Amino acid sequence: MSLLNARLAQEIVDRTMAIISCNVNVIDASGTLIGSGDRSRIGQQHEGALLVLSQQRTVEIDDAMAQQLHGVRPGVNLPLRLAGQIVGVVGITGQPDAVRHYGELVRMTAEMSLEQARLIQALGRDTRYREELVLQLIKGEAAPHSDLEAWAQKLGVDIRRPRVVAVIEVDSGALGIDAALAELQELQTLLSTPERDNLVATVSLTELVVLKPALDHQGRWNPEEHRQRVHDLLTRVASKSKLGVRIALGQYFCAANAVALSYQSAVTTLQTGKARNPERACFFYQDLSLPVLLAGLNSGWQAAQLRIPLKKLEQQDSNGQLRKTLAAWFACDTRPVEAAQALHIHRNTLDYRLSRIEAVTGLTLSKTDERFLLYAALQLA
Repeated sequence: MSLLNARLAQEIVDRTMAIISCNVNVIDASGTLIGSGDRSRIGQQHEGALLVLSQQRTVEIDDAMAQQLHGVRPGVNLPLRLAGQIVGVVGITGQPDAVRHYGELVRMTAEMSLEQARLIQALGRDTRYREELVLQLIKGEAAPHSDLEAWAQKLGVDIRRPRVVAVIEVDSGALGIDAALAELQELQTLLSTPERDNLVATVSLTELVVLKPALDHQGRWNPEEHRQRVHDLLTRVASKSKLGVRIALGQYFCAANAVALSYQSAVTTLQTGKARNPERACFFYQDLSLPVLLAGLNSGWQAAQLRIPLKKLEQQDSNGQLRKTLAAWFACDTRPVEAAQALHIHRNTLDYRLSRIEAVTGLTLSKTDERFLLYAALQLA
């Protein structure tokens, strides 16, 4: 599709006519008027412009010549070039001697508008290609490695650079679709500023993904540095965006499909974090590694086996007191004094409840393997 369309043509007309007092026309490569100060002429063939296009030069039309041509008035018509190619014509209505001195000004203004449109289009195309590259990487469905590297090189992306994935869940609230899309675009800009070589892609209206350089200047993986940056980003988003966001940072991997693995870990971290702490806005794999790793068992026979002791407990625990006690005990790293304080009960009451849990489940809490079976079951619940 040609860059010189009706919208851009009319913008050129309006911009130039705000500077000069003459009527301006913009004609496309087929000789059709697509922009004009005289809207009644839009859609007409302009034979003077056809002469410009065929002869590839400026054509001045006086009264006598105008009478011999169809759809033409006296004026000066100049070729519009983009990247060395003639893509249309700009015309100034009036006696040639009176408007000739405006010609180069009008042409320069028009060609600058065309060049700006070309750059915007190229930038948009580059952004779309970069997004598609990111989507290929996180899904692990990329082209053969050599093809992917060639594609990335054209986009100026170093796919060999180690990266870790952050998933951003977006809540647009009561915003309409257009407003939400505009906010998403602003959020993408925010994720790329200041420049940190982040690769950003919109997965859907509710999810963005960021491929962050994983290693610091010393070539080390430093989770705490990334943690601080996530918190900083949340602060910036809160001050500049109307969107509600949650962020989950995945694990850093060194495998061949490292980005896809990191993405999977970030998605599961987000799901697990929301289930456990729905009021929080950021989650980190390092904080939730065990439940994230166990999440892969959720639909397998292993998960069903792990849940058996908890099911026994539920059958004998109508008010959920024993399960709450077990969860608090684990949350306090099995330290009885802290667990009793957290539950606001006496230490002897805690010991009684733990003994009751052992009797119901058939598991001994002092044995590491059996204690872990209960802990793992709680993570899957």
